[in-house]
Amino acid sequence: MPENRYVHGYSTRESERLSDQAGALTALLHDDTRYPAGSQVLEAGCGIGAQTVILARNSPGAVITSVDISPESIRGAEARIRKEGITNVTFRVGDIYSLPFPPGSFDHIFVCFVLEHLADPGRALRQLRPFLKDGGTITVIEGDHGSTFFHPDNADAHEAVGCLVRLQQDIGGNALVGRELYPLLLDAGYRDVHVSPRMVYVDSSRPALVEGFTKQTFTAMVEGVRDEVLKQGLMEREAWDRGIRALYRTCEPDGVFCYTFFKATAQKYPRRTGP
Repeated sequence: MPENRYVHGYSTRESERLSDQAGALTALLHDDTRYPAGSQVLEAGCGIGAQTVILARNSPGAVITSVDISPESIRGAEARIRKEGITNVTFRVGDIYSLPFPPGSFDHIFVCFVLEHLADPGRALRQLRPFLKDGGTITVIEGDHGSTFFHPDNADAHEAVGCLVRLQQDIGGNALVGRELYPLLLDAGYRDVHVSPRMVYVDSSRPALVEGFTKQTFTAMVEGVRDEVLKQGLMEREAWDRGIRALYRTCEPDGVFCYTFFKATAQKYPRRTGP
């Protein structure tokens, strides 16, 4: 992805959080994305490879090219793939706005948790379109922090989530981009756009999601911006701490936590040249 500042940072803990997220959400987000053997697939913005592992396992016969603007992330992704024994992925350092591939190089493009970090996601989608063969598909997955709700409800927790949305906006991203996938893909020239909401519903009867998503993915993500929130004076320390405690409170036996991701698929058709 282009080198916009990554709001969550590049710490070891953030790498662990991304891995927790990928593992917790595999069935919800990935089970209906499988590419035929021999397909050429571009993963645009692979980061540390947390989604790459799932993509490659689901489509072991596909030929996957995964790119990211960060050489450090690419090194981490390569190490992760080698550790898993996966052999159908090639990694390249590249900017999503100016990738070095010939037109029509790929049958499919996969973009996951990337657009939220871009100042111009529409431009990114337009730049990717020529790399698809006619009739090829693009799949885009994004979250939307505005979809967060929980029990017991808590105003400080909502404010803490809102601080994360604001910080991402301040550096040129959009933590609410999930709700925009349909118009973004249409405006970028794709057709047959279909968007499906994928809600993560968590209560104490789903302990794996309590641990893997509510605690280790979402609340950890919000906690990760604490220093910047306090530095900018977006919340008082006491209110922030109450909000984080309230998010953890949703993990108790009577707690409930919900968050919605959006998964979009679309196709590339040739542009009309006549009436």
